[in-house]
Amino acid sequence: MLTGGALSGCGGPPPEPEEEGNDLAAQPAEVIEERAMEAALGADAVRLTGDIITDGRKFRIDMRLGPDGGIGEVSTQGMNFELLRVGEDLFLKADGAFWRHQWEDGDEEAEAGIDPSGTLEGRYVKVAPDDPVYGTLSGFTEKNTMIPLLITMEGERSTGERGEVDGIETIGVLAGEGAGGVLDVALVGDPYPLRFARAGEAGQLSLLDWDQEFTLRAPREEDILDYGDKMILPTEEESGTG
Repeated sequence: MLTGGALSGCGGPPPEPEEEGNDLAAQPAEVIEERAMEAALGADAVRLTGDIITDGRKFRIDMRLGPDGGIGEVSTQGMNFELLRVGEDLFLKADGAFWRHQWEDGDEEAEAGIDPSGTLEGRYVKVAPDDPVYGTLSGFTEKNTMIPLLITMEGERSTGERGEVDGIETIGVLAGEGAGGVLDVALVGDPYPLRFARAGEAGQLSLLDWDQEFTLRAPREEDILDYGDKMILPTEEESGTG
């Protein structure tokens, strides 16, 4: 075993070896895309940020996704909410605009004159697994749901130009000469997708911090508000209309 004295005179630990280039540059575009998606789905973690436009609605997302859950923020149409999933436990914390929107869409609550935004704003709400919105919201926290859903390309594939994303050399995969999406894939180390421009100018995503561990902790009990089995539409008993 080496002792401290045996290391005297050293100038600190040796620098980490630089990652070697992979062989993607010489591959057809279809192979580059396939290997990028395999690497993405096989990774433990990623940070996904950017804008998404779907059905005319713009979402800004900043999510860290891992094997045991995810954490991050989603913004759309002036509403902001945070999502935290630890295992199967899903928590939502939203601003007043989000809750007022849900209240306006909830006919039973609106008719009863119940506006939950003041009570719920800034509080964590635990979403029940059988709540209709559980599947939708939890999808934002699942890496292998989000990546195939967001990275979709349409058209004949071709190899694009080399570039750089976050200091990492990349090569582009174009679909439909770029009109159907552009995927920038790392040429160094694992062939992770690092940036994706969606077809039809429907947003651009950055995919960084691959395989970097992060900590997930459930909120403290005193910070959680139990809203029952349905987050949007409570039962008559819960709403006081029974």
